[in-house]
Amino acid sequence: MPDALDHIHDLGAFVSASPSSFHAAREGARRLAAAGFTELGEDRSWPAGPGKYLVVRDGALIAWIVPEGAGPGTGFSILGTHTDSPSFKLKPRPTTGRLGWLQAGVEVYGGPLLNSWLDRELQLAGRLVTFDGEERLVETGPLMRFPQLAIHLDRAVNEGLKLDKQQHMNPVWGLGDPSAADLVGLLAAKAGLAPEEIGGYDIVAADTQEPRTFGAENEFFASGRLDNLSSVHAGLAALIAAAENKTDGSIAVLAAFDHEEVGSGSRSGAAGPFLEDVLNRITAGLGASEAERQQAFAASFCISADAGHAVHPNYAERHDPANHPVLNGGPLLKINANQRYTTDAPGAARWARLCRDAGIPYQEFVSHNSMPCGSTIGPLTATRLGIRTVDVGIPLLSMHSAREMAGVQDPFYLSRVSEVFFIR
Repeated sequence: MPDALDHIHDLGAFVSASPSSFHAAREGARRLAAAGFTELGEDRSWPAGPGKYLVVRDGALIAWIVPEGAGPGTGFSILGTHTDSPSFKLKPRPTTGRLGWLQAGVEVYGGPLLNSWLDRELQLAGRLVTFDGEERLVETGPLMRFPQLAIHLDRAVNEGLKLDKQQHMNPVWGLGDPSAADLVGLLAAKAGLAPEEIGGYDIVAADTQEPRTFGAENEFFASGRLDNLSSVHAGLAALIAAAENKTDGSIAVLAAFDHEEVGSGSRSGAAGPFLEDVLNRITAGLGASEAERQQAFAASFCISADAGHAVHPNYAERHDPANHPVLNGGPLLKINANQRYTTDAPGAARWARLCRDAGIPYQEFVSHNSMPCGSTIGPLTATRLGIRTVDVGIPLLSMHSAREMAGVQDPFYLSRVSEVFFIR
């Protein structure tokens, strides 16, 4: 599928440009601006009426298209995603080390597969903030590594590797005396700043290995941060494509939140007010009363797009016996009786219609009863706004690894159905 290959190569470029949530939001804004979207400031007045707009809040991005025929009660078609991934975040006073090694003090962010981060060339990336409040993005390129203990010093390692988050997850980044080194100063220099200018930072680790296709027919794709940049990229591609053809119908919205991997409880997370703030300002610009705003929300629909699990051939017993999603079989419709996913019958039917109209397959995912699933932004959006929400996402293997595995076709399928969703 030429379209799928083009999409996957562009996804790889997007991941490479997005080692942190802040980079992902800014790269998304750059792509949208190139497609004619206007970036707005939250501290400024916003234009009313039709147009293509975006706003960035920290590591989150919301973009939308108000069509010509939109009125006070027009509903929203929302695709919700997230920009963050499990990783390691730089602590205060991060320059550490001993025995001649320079090490970095890091804190575990979210739920990474710790062993997958061993023996990889990692970079630090994120934002620096000066005492004057200026923000600068920074990325170091290959800088550090979690070196694994040799098997000669742990003969039982293949019977079970146990990593202590404090003792063992301290990456090395140089040689020397920690008292004479300055990791924050290194980051400042990369950003063209002096160390004494830095007032704060949000810096995470990211793998530096380039994304690539592989397999007997190059049908697989390996990359860091597929959970959930695969959905962010699909939403960006879909919204940009929809902007060329959308003249009426709903208001199309892409909401890419931060902090999903740690519970979404932040000003830029799905549990915060960001999406509601934006939707309220859009309806106000269309002259909506409170009753019309509620009418618009009642007429809205949200697709929560977050990666899910493909069946693992070596661990089939960990999956539901009747539902075995595979790579390249289409995006997942994620279902959970306890509302960890928000999919219900009307939402499932609408998703089925969208996939039928887009001409793509989809698969159903439900967890093994003895292995509770994680959750997504879906329940948060549905609870906060009362908008019907369905949970979907491409299937992965090695989820939360430093390098995850997808099928080449599934990200394109997700983008295609998202475009149909936005155009309606």
